[in-house]
Amino acid sequence: MSNSVLPTTAVEISRAVRAGELSARDVLEVHLSAIDAREGEINAFNLVLADEARAAADAVDRVVAGGGDPGLLAGVPLAVKDNLCTRGIPTTCSSRILEGWRPPYDATVVSRVAAAGAISVGKTNLDEFAMGSSTENSAFGPTRNPRDTSRVPGGSSGGSAAAVAAGFAPISLGSDTGGSIRQPAALCGVVGVKPTYGLVSRYGLIAFASSLDQVGPFSTTVADSALLLEAIAGHDPLDSTSIPDAETGAARSLLSVLDDGVAGLRVGLVTELMGEGIAPDVAARVRQAAEALAAAGAEVGEVSIPALSYGLSAYYLIAPAEASSNLARYDGVRYGMRVDADTTAAMNTATRTAGFGPEVKRRIMLGTYALSAGYYDAYYGKALRVRTLICRDFAAAYQNFDVLLTPTSPTTAFRFGEKTADPLSMYLNDICTIPTNLAGHPAMSLPFGAGADGMPVGVQLMAPALGEATMFRAAAVLEAAAPDLSEALQ
Repeated sequence: MSNSVLPTTAVEISRAVRAGELSARDVLEVHLSAIDAREGEINAFNLVLADEARAAADAVDRVVAGGGDPGLLAGVPLAVKDNLCTRGIPTTCSSRILEGWRPPYDATVVSRVAAAGAISVGKTNLDEFAMGSSTENSAFGPTRNPRDTSRVPGGSSGGSAAAVAAGFAPISLGSDTGGSIRQPAALCGVVGVKPTYGLVSRYGLIAFASSLDQVGPFSTTVADSALLLEAIAGHDPLDSTSIPDAETGAARSLLSVLDDGVAGLRVGLVTELMGEGIAPDVAARVRQAAEALAAAGAEVGEVSIPALSYGLSAYYLIAPAEASSNLARYDGVRYGMRVDADTTAAMNTATRTAGFGPEVKRRIMLGTYALSAGYYDAYYGKALRVRTLICRDFAAAYQNFDVLLTPTSPTTAFRFGEKTADPLSMYLNDICTIPTNLAGHPAMSLPFGAGADGMPVGVQLMAPALGEATMFRAAAVLEAAAPDLSEALQ
């Protein structure tokens, strides 16, 4: 079977497989062929699970043959970020320190996609422990942008974004702590969603910053992201921060709102994220997106969220502080890599020196310093107060607007090595995405044409907590109005 006759979206594949019009095994083989053809060039995966995927696809086909329904994602190939635990399958976080570790359990989202009939094709590459914006920090080499392999795919979920952009899988799972789903989605020209904090279980997601991390979907279409989010959303008693089911029911009917349009919807263009630091071609596409929403009946206006200017500073104190605590467990004693030495302290030091890469070490040291006696109030405590200000400013903005519109990334995809020597320059890539992580609100990126260099531009929609349905309505309108990615902005 060729790609020309195979449905390309998760919605289409699932419908055809559930109806018995298409076998899950045939769908899988086409995608495994695509992986064979380009994975050596892209390096999207740390591990391809071809044999396991074939067994899972055959199981789906047996359910259909027996008259059963395999679920919402029946027969849909899916890639999983390698910081989500998979029972008996290596989970590395793209770090040497987890060498040889095979989790004894699945992450809740992994269990849910399997129960919905999805076929996991592999574990995707990422910046080590999800710390980075380019997937150049992986212990297993960088992932390359499928649209131009001289450029980065973004990060930290670069492998998951690249897998979808390259056609290795119609959908994938990533995690977003400060933009790690949305920024690579923008740079690779796909859709990426960060749900409301607590809407999707974090159980089995290896922690970077626990108050910020959230699991979410990548796809080529808004409908496919809605489908995958429906499958993974909902309360999980194994996650103490999971929102009760009574409050999250709307997340399981996202597909039903995609045709509702935006007539009367109030859209705010965030002024703080349209000026200095945003490339002119990116800003032009965001204004074009605002015009498209207005043409579809939305009421578009400008909105100021003053505290956003402090978001980057607050994030790079809060996230490293939480990381320094979370990563203390990698000590060479319980699991993963161990470098022996004469004393326990020397063994801990040797293991962490060999096991962690430079960016992870940088953030651990920054976080430990921010939490240390004499500096806690001056740095970490103050960052938490700034976080509260950001939440208050968002609340004020949402009194007048239903959704907010911004760029996703300040620029299109940059070239390898362009920012690695200057951590601050790299961190500035997250300036548009960090604020919603600090607030715990949902946000998504979708492609809206190309920049002057011909690379994709992503526009970001943001909504208040549990406002996914409204956000997806606006996204569907933008998707329909989006300029072709092959047409560069002149």
